[in-house]
Amino acid sequence: MNFDYSDDQQAIKRTAHDLLVARFKPDTVRELAEGERYDEAHWDELCELGWPGIFIDDQYEGQGLGTVELVILLEELGYTLAPVPFLSNAAAGLALQHAGSDEQKDAHLKGIATGAERGTVGTLKNGVAELVPDADTAKLIVFLDGDEATLHKAEDCDIQPVDAIDQTRRYSRVVPGGDGEILPGDVGAASDRMAVAVSAELVGASQRVMEMAVEYARDRKQFDRPIGAYQAVAHRCADMLRETESARSATLWAAWAAEAEPETLPLASSMAKALASDAGWNVTSSALQVHGGIAFTWEHDLHFFLKRAKVDGSLFGSARRHRDRVADFHGLGAAA
Repeated sequence: MNFDYSDDQQAIKRTAHDLLVARFKPDTVRELAEGERYDEAHWDELCELGWPGIFIDDQYEGQGLGTVELVILLEELGYTLAPVPFLSNAAAGLALQHAGSDEQKDAHLKGIATGAERGTVGTLKNGVAELVPDADTAKLIVFLDGDEATLHKAEDCDIQPVDAIDQTRRYSRVVPGGDGEILPGDVGAASDRMAVAVSAELVGASQRVMEMAVEYARDRKQFDRPIGAYQAVAHRCADMLRETESARSATLWAAWAAEAEPETLPLASSMAKALASDAGWNVTSSALQVHGGIAFTWEHDLHFFLKRAKVDGSLFGSARRHRDRVADFHGLGAAA
């Protein structure tokens, strides 16, 4: 059995990696983050490539591919911390594709697939979604509330910007408004795919900071020896590799299950999100330790990755929530 990407998937990964590394150099990411803005030219370029609709059915002007291809893109976007509203728009597309009615799909999926009318998703608690990515520029917002989801026009909602620690993405506190439409389909299937999507972004960020730490451990010398030659540093780097690869394997399994074995997706998505949330925080924290004092400075880029990992870890369910869900699947406890 071949567990590698297909030739087409490998081509998507190479193209995405090369383009995103060229477009989102560290100085560019820093400039956009500190300016608290996106560059719409970047989003327009991704739309021209058809990326927002990579997983959306071709009848809605998507590419008609699958969750694995979406995960490939999101890992590369996480690798570069690309300041674009891709994840939020993809989450809205997943909600509509898997939980929307035919009428809702006809009305909104084309805009999401082409990027012309962006969407986002917020999780409600006591009637408020406290941290909604890119709500300030979205045309529509899907609100998740347990096993139910409703679709609202963004212009009808109360949207208040939030200064989250992650400066590479815009966030808002949103109170639903107007006449929301209930999404009548499989909300659970949509939510599971959202968890897989953000897991892929966490894997990409973990991969990048691990590479940064290993490079630094090779170059930085103490007592005329690279610090990577010391066991304390070498073992920390090995742990970073273990956590990153474990999260990647679980995420790819969940992405595969989404189309090939959907009955496994609920378990697989929670395993992926739990592992990826933990890895995102643990790997970036370990990279901070490997870099030493320089990593604590504003001028070093590592803090952008650490902050993205912290916020991503809570989106669409924390590691603890998903571990509890896995335990519940095995009859070991109730999901929180």
